[in-house]
Amino acid sequence: MSGRPLGTLRRLSVVGLAIAALAGPAAAQGDDDLKARLDAALKTIEDLQSRVKALEAQRAGTAPAPVAAPAAPAVAAAEPPPAPVVAPGAAPDPGSPVTEAARVEVYGQAMVDAIYDFKRMAPDWQATMRPSQIPVACPGSPGCGKDGSFIFSARQSSLGMRSFVPTPYGTLKTDLSFDLFDADGGMGVHWMRAWGEIGQVGFGQTESNFMDLDAFPNIIDYWGPSGMVFLRTPQLKFTSRADRKLAWALSFEAPSSAIDTGKVTAIDPSFGAGIQAHNRLPDLVGSVRSDQDWGHVRAALILRQVGYQNTQSASGEPSGERTGYGLNVSGAVNVLGKDRVSWQLAGGQAIASYMNDGGTDLAPGDDLRAKAVKSFGWFVYYNHVWSDLWSSSVGASEHRQDTTGGQLGSAFKSGRYASANLLFTLSKNLMLGSEFVWGRHETRDGSSASDHRLQFSTKASF
Repeated sequence: MSGRPLGTLRRLSVVGLAIAALAGPAAAQGDDDLKARLDAALKTIEDLQSRVKALEAQRAGTAPAPVAAPAAPAVAAAEPPPAPVVAPGAAPDPGSPVTEAARVEVYGQAMVDAIYDFKRMAPDWQATMRPSQIPVACPGSPGCGKDGSFIFSARQSSLGMRSFVPTPYGTLKTDLSFDLFDADGGMGVHWMRAWGEIGQVGFGQTESNFMDLDAFPNIIDYWGPSGMVFLRTPQLKFTSRADRKLAWALSFEAPSSAIDTGKVTAIDPSFGAGIQAHNRLPDLVGSVRSDQDWGHVRAALILRQVGYQNTQSASGEPSGERTGYGLNVSGAVNVLGKDRVSWQLAGGQAIASYMNDGGTDLAPGDDLRAKAVKSFGWFVYYNHVWSDLWSSSVGASEHRQDTTGGQLGSAFKSGRYASANLLFTLSKNLMLGSEFVWGRHETRDGSSASDHRLQFSTKASF
């Protein structure tokens, strides 16, 4: 095939057609007939030139200049094509007033922790610092044995997907994510969020409305401050924003009861083994948050009914219910440039299920009848930014309970936690860090034990 340009060939074709139109017949007829044929030939050439230009413009990827034509009736604009996502049902709903395209986002992190534990931790929880899992009574408690151990863990690695789908009622947002720190402390799939929301309504599993995730300190230990309110739970949530700086939320959350049968089990082991949680109503949580230039402050109230029953009796008796309630005030304050102080104060009764570590909601009192146990938790952390690459966070926390007369001497009394770190942000998606973490576990009879460790972590996020 010749290398001659396509446009040149088309121009030669036009000239050939014009010559053919003027040949022969023009010489045999009169001037009038010749003039008429010449006009027709020129009109043919003009039409052919217009078509050639259109073809050349189409080949170059540009639209030709519009040609004058009779006005056409208005036609409704065609609907935009579905978003190029590989997720069934992710295209916008027909008639959706939202103009943005539906999309799916993938996020997560690959993370490894190298830990040297100078003392001891219950084997299932060696990959993090949980004061309640530090063995106190040895021998006999999980984790008793020789001091010192080295742990490698990738349990903090996680994967998540978010979707945004326009609908006639607004954008439907979903968030599905998991890490590898299963409920027993081992390595396995641990679902963090299975959440959907549209407008002011949210549903599924996510962080409790009673907690303040934005106050979580900048640390690399997985579990974090023992005295922090921290729980991800199934819920139905309603949110509203009065203005840019003030918002409130109301949620109905999955109920749970952490029960300590204490001396009841010591008196009758078979009876104590049958006592299990029995909850008839969801927990009710309300919160309000104020965002300012200096940071934010948040207050949350919880009201719950915690119950129990005896599953080894046909009637479920003995059974009972107690009222639980609590207040959590938290926030973060910007100080000295990019530095930040994050903090929390929380207290109430039968709220241990919402605390980050340790404690119980119900326990027998002096008369061996069920009693709601009081909890108090706090933490304060200071995050200092040395430069664009280096930062540090240092702070402490405690969860303390007012134990009851019917609990055993080994019952959880308090868990203390403190840490300090140095973090190096190599790039936006790559972080290296080292951290010293200390914890102390105290029981009702006054016995206690502590643990301390060094952790080095590498995290690649996306």
